[in-house]
Amino acid sequence: MNADIKQFWDLNRMYTPLRDELMASLTDDDIAFAPGGENPTLGELCRELGETQYAYVQSFQTFKIDFSYRTEDESYLSSVAKLTAWYQQLDKELEAVLETVTDDDVANKVMDRDGYEVPVHISLDILREALLIFYGKVSVYLKAMGRERTEMWRDWIG
Repeated sequence: MNADIKQFWDLNRMYTPLRDELMASLTDDDIAFAPGGENPTLGELCRELGETQYAYVQSFQTFKIDFSYRTEDESYLSSVAKLTAWYQQLDKELEAVLETVTDDDVANKVMDRDGYEVPVHISLDILREALLIFYGKVSVYLKAMGRERTEMWRDWIG
């Protein structure tokens, strides 16, 4: 694994325990919650995060990010266990594909983000930002549900 990729991936791995802690605290009933209006259910937000991570896995194979993927598996909307297993699988797939990114890739390729390009390693920084956006949205849901956030969650997200 390229040193820059490793550094950014190590930073990202600091943020995924929040997701894992969240999933361990949720029930299947919880992910059916929607705060009203045009807001999706919590399960839909969680599925969207998986679809986003899938796009990043693919992008490190093609050096082009495509956010059009949508899973047909509706069980992600109703099963915390399925979401958790999916996230774990995506984490493994992302780490495996990152192992294939070479120094030459980082030096000579860019990540095509449909209209603009970023250095390959910066794409992992943007993935971390996607995690933080997800956590911010989930915080609103947890507060609306009257759910206590863990100390780690409160320290990192609010």
